[in-house]
Amino acid sequence: MSRVPEASVFLVVDEAKRKARERGVPLIDLSIGSTDLLPPKAPLEALREALEDPATYGYCLKSCTLPFLEEAGRWYEGRYGVRLDPRREALALIGSQEGLAHLLLALTEPHDLLLLPAVAYPSYFGAARVASLETFYIPLRSDGLADLAQVPEEVWKRARVLLLNYPNNPTGAVADWAYFEEALGLARRHGLWLVHDNPYVDQVYDGEAPSPLALPGARERVVELFSLSKSYNLAGFRLGFALGSEEAIARLERVKGVIDFNQYAGILRMGVAALKTPREALRGYARVYRERALGMAEALKGALDLLPPKATMYLWGRLPKGVDDLEFALSLVEEGVALAPGRGFGPGGRGFVRIALVRPLAELLEAARVLRAALTR
Repeated sequence: MSRVPEASVFLVVDEAKRKARERGVPLIDLSIGSTDLLPPKAPLEALREALEDPATYGYCLKSCTLPFLEEAGRWYEGRYGVRLDPRREALALIGSQEGLAHLLLALTEPHDLLLLPAVAYPSYFGAARVASLETFYIPLRSDGLADLAQVPEEVWKRARVLLLNYPNNPTGAVADWAYFEEALGLARRHGLWLVHDNPYVDQVYDGEAPSPLALPGARERVVELFSLSKSYNLAGFRLGFALGSEEAIARLERVKGVIDFNQYAGILRMGVAALKTPREALRGYARVYRERALGMAEALKGALDLLPPKATMYLWGRLPKGVDDLEFALSLVEEGVALAPGRGFGPGGRGFVRIALVRPLAELLEAARVLRAALTR
């Protein structure tokens, strides 16, 4: 427990939000990636019907998850043209965050070396500490991608896992196929696992998000984590799945086997229905985020140095030189807008803020007005 922080900057901001609300401050909360968009109707109806079926009320072991995993395999093959074995190359997760933490435990021993970007989703850092791993933070390029060329050869030789996440939280950066080919080549050369956390696969504004698991030879050492939270606006139901290396999936299943009995069967039925959602509906959600991202970027032009928005429900911006990201975020709460301080996203995040595009555009533009005024002062 000494390796896991007792409190994060997000809890500090959350406490500031609570106090502001108690004082009656009307708050536009853009600090958490919890969407205001509604899920498709079919998965909710499937869950509603499952609640009336007593067969769903018991423990849910591996065989109970197979219909969901089979549908996940069909979904992946339809998207990337690769057929996977749902019994050996797929596993149900209670959200990809749970899956990632247990996967690191499954693939490593204490004091192994993990490579991850210097700016990343906060739970990665905590999961690495829980697994007693050493970490090497990969600097970012100007486009927001981890600069693999900046990892020294001796570090590659010691590494056990390379962890990536594109489209990325918090930066919104998108990797192309060539980038993943480079990453896979390095993983092969140095004999390490390539873990790709891919919950934002459907939130690319233009084109298709690449999947490293679809590359030739990837199934030997790639594990990819998917989630229903972002694509289908089902975050609170905590459902995802892992696809990839048979050996890695078997290890993860062994770890999870002593910890959980999977999700409720009704939620798995909900997942089957969600994965059948027409692609155009998901593109519709992405168009909403694109409109919000472009609107906010235009409203903040010249005030906040933003990465060009390409994907996800986030904007990532550098504050003016000398402005402390946590102090700025706390002061902004007092003015009615909550953002996430960049330092919570790793050592490369100091001096940045993340804006979650989880409110209608009119509210976002009002938040931009407040933010611009505060930056001007």
